[in-house]
Amino acid sequence: MKGIRTSIVCCALAGATLTSCIGSYALFNKVRGWNEQATGNKFLNELIHIGLWIVPVYEVTFLADILVLNSVEFWSGTNPIAAGTVKEVNTENGKFLVTTTKDGYSIEKEGESTPVELRFNQEEQSWNVVCDGKSYEIMKLCNDGTVDLNMQNGQYINVTPDAQGVSAARDAIMGATYYAAR
Repeated sequence: MKGIRTSIVCCALAGATLTSCIGSYALFNKVRGWNEQATGNKFLNELIHIGLWIVPVYEVTFLADILVLNSVEFWSGTNPIAAGTVKEVNTENGKFLVTTTKDGYSIEKEGESTPVELRFNQEEQSWNVVCDGKSYEIMKLCNDGTVDLNMQNGQYINVTPDAQGVSAARDAIMGATYYAAR
């Protein structure tokens, strides 16, 4: 009799997990959705997309959804991000509070008094990381329609918001070097 009960419980749990009860990934989808609508230019949005991978915004939001928010959604029936509130994100590196602001995002680690912020400067038309009161420009939208990307070594590369510019940005970021063959 005990074996039958165990089998029934296992089948019920398997059925519950196999019926797409994996969560809505609301935080990741909000960031992705915002990126798709950020400028109205698909090539410029792709450059922003690349920037959000460099500064691990996508990685953090996806991890937060997998480990915390989807579990909350599964057990409570509602996702706190989908409801418009931001919750703590627990990781192996500590707890983080991710807050959406009017000009970007604020990420604060528990126990540290200084948050890291991702801000869009409307006047400068640039995306910046702000930490310890210092602002570091990630990318700047230029008046001629191009984008200046700030590389990790402090140098800037200018790319066009099209397929060729996106390819050049990816190559520069990934350190790809191509050699001509004879």
